[in-house]
Amino acid sequence: MSEPSQDAERARPPLPFGVAEVTGPSMVPTLHHGDRLLVHYGARVRRGDVIVLRHPFQQDLLVVKRAAERRDGGWWVLGDNGYAGGDSTDYGVVPDELVLGRVRFRYRPRTSERRSPLAVVGWALSSARPVFSVRSASRRLRAR
Repeated sequence: MSEPSQDAERARPPLPFGVAEVTGPSMVPTLHHGDRLLVHYGARVRRGDVIVLRHPFQQDLLVVKRAAERRDGGWWVLGDNGYAGGDSTDYGVVPDELVLGRVRFRYRPRTSERRSPLAVVGWALSSARPVFSVRSASRRLRAR
């Protein structure tokens, strides 16, 4: 997905929906490397939502995390995989202007190695699903 220039972003509002691809293990088991996401840009973010944001130190890098809690100055975000790192425990609170949108839907592309009819049925049943918010934060989210 190409990034529009900042001048283009100011000139016209971005489309309300876009596609992003997951790279890395930080959101396992919710999202896996290679998953495609339907992102609702500008959507209201609530605690527990999976969101797309700009990395606070590398703003050309887009990051997918879970909005754990609202704090002074922005959102405390965490990955679902506590061992992967790269969340607010590393860079602190994320300002509101760096939060781009909320993930609504996940699509897992089919790999070429799944050729048996049973494998195709398994893929079809699990490949596309909505991404729900976690309203009651897990123990891991509360522990941080």
